[in-house]
Amino acid sequence: MDKRERSRLFRDRLAGAMQAAGVTKSALARQTGADRSTVSLALSAEDGRLPNAQFAAECASALAVSSDWLLGLTDRRERGADVLQAAIRMEEAARAPSDERIFRWHEEARGYKIRHVPATLPDMLKSEAVLRFEYGDFAGRTSDQAIADMRDRLAYLRAPDTDYEIAMPLDTLEGFAAGEGYWRGLAAAERRAQLERLAALTDELYPSLRLYLFDRKKVFSAPVTIFGPLQASVYVGRFYLVFSERRQVLELTRHFDGLVREADFEAKQTPRFIEAMTVPG
Repeated sequence: MDKRERSRLFRDRLAGAMQAAGVTKSALARQTGADRSTVSLALSAEDGRLPNAQFAAECASALAVSSDWLLGLTDRRERGADVLQAAIRMEEAARAPSDERIFRWHEEARGYKIRHVPATLPDMLKSEAVLRFEYGDFAGRTSDQAIADMRDRLAYLRAPDTDYEIAMPLDTLEGFAAGEGYWRGLAAAERRAQLERLAALTDELYPSLRLYLFDRKKVFSAPVTIFGPLQASVYVGRFYLVFSERRQVLELTRHFDGLVREADFEAKQTPRFIEAMTVPG
């Protein structure tokens, strides 16, 4: 960008920031300690002249924007601290499938591809018996409320504009079938019914919904959901780490796509694989 173009961009951005903030020339002159004529010149000069660094910094401070943005050095108008705060934040997580934040983020991303690594089995594909076993009535909502919310999530998956990918470790599914660890105490009949439900839904909803199974010995992932290009959330238990800066979302998308590449077979084959799983007892 040559000097004349940068000068024009500064004028346009300064005028736009003043209008957005409702700040007049006189008010900006008072807040920056400059003469009103200096402000007028900055808004009208077409000879390629740029303001000095002090004046640009004072304008940025008065208008709550980045001086780099005013000068055309970045397309992010927020100040550095504001950019960092907007790029990553922490939000409280409810340990239940009926998390209103997750609902809201899904709605905001409607029409985009959503990529999801669940903490256990995908909540929207769980049976009522599994939801009651896993969550009970201690997570802020009753089991019946959680089941109703699960049905809403399933309706979301059936919408015509859905593009949804799920990647989960194969050993998580095997541990569920065997009733091991986290799933100890869940009756074999309920585990068998859940696998039948999972196979039926992944078959019915394919290709809008694609479930991939990867080997955790080769690759690892924390629970994460990527809402198109908008944001991504990493679940750490009591809260979500939410990333909204474009490069962060892109890196997490690449991470997820790596899980898909490492999957043992294509998503189209997943229902048949689940159908063939055995449940002891």
